[in-house]
Amino acid sequence: MARLINLKTFTDTRGSLTVIERVIPFEIKRIFYVNGPDQFKNGRKRMKQAVICLKGNCLITNHTGTEDQHFVLNSADQCLLLAPEDRYDMLEIADDSILMVLASEPFEVPERVREPYQRELSLT
Repeated sequence: MARLINLKTFTDTRGSLTVIERVIPFEIKRIFYVNGPDQFKNGRKRMKQAVICLKGNCLITNHTGTEDQHFVLNSADQCLLLAPEDRYDMLEIADDSILMVLASEPFEVPERVREPYQRELSLT
């Protein structure tokens, strides 16, 4: 299940310094950037990810299979941790947004999951 964490940030008259050290719960094997505005549906088998909005803002909807979670990333000191079982949509990415993704595995095309969880409908 996805969860949001705050990254340690130091601020003074010169600006801010945000530290990503000893807070990501996996070894980082890939780093990439996503620029808006677009929508991405994603999910990776066996991959953990950490998403940080470096500039702008983005709505991420995560589908756990039993519930939907909604996260607004709009600050570089917020980090959304995604588990391998999470299926997420990056939606409403502002024109000037830059999202940085830290991943536990290198990119492999066959590992990409594009289909959402299938939910059972109940009439009760």
